[in-house]
Amino acid sequence: MILEPLRVAPDHDLPGELLTELTALYASNRAFHALSGDFPDPDDIRPEQVAAELADELANPDVEVLLARSEGRLVGVAITLAHHPDPADPDPWIGLLMVDAAAQRQGHGRRLAGLVEERLRAAGRTAVRLAVLENNPGALAFWTALGYTVVDRRPDRRLNRPCAVLRKELR
Repeated sequence: MILEPLRVAPDHDLPGELLTELTALYASNRAFHALSGDFPDPDDIRPEQVAAELADELANPDVEVLLARSEGRLVGVAITLAHHPDPADPDPWIGLLMVDAAAQRQGHGRRLAGLVEERLRAAGRTAVRLAVLENNPGALAFWTALGYTVVDRRPDRRLNRPCAVLRKELR
């Protein structure tokens, strides 16, 4: 698996072929989007919606969007946040880790999470956090299997959805 940062033009436009790949990846995760409510219709995720979502993320200079490719194919995306808005929180965050539904259960999510952790470790970070929606027990099982532990329960900052906050030491 190759992990590469998303590079966009100064106007934040995504190349058409890449936007098509990203839209297909997002659309393949219908069940997650139905739980999260991130898109108005999880059965009809459109390129302009994905572009807008990523532009919103990239408007924050602390955000990095990472693309995961296996055998040349986009199989996943991760979005990290170097600094949480709460100054009392010293850890970087994984804001999103999504694997193409057709490529799930093949170890891509585990590899992608490991590569993100390696990047953070190489940057001198000692731990990482993330939030899992309370209505997503599969995601909670995934992250706890990777060694993350629940350290808090609180609503997310954007949509006030109930979440479990998990943390993992990066040794």
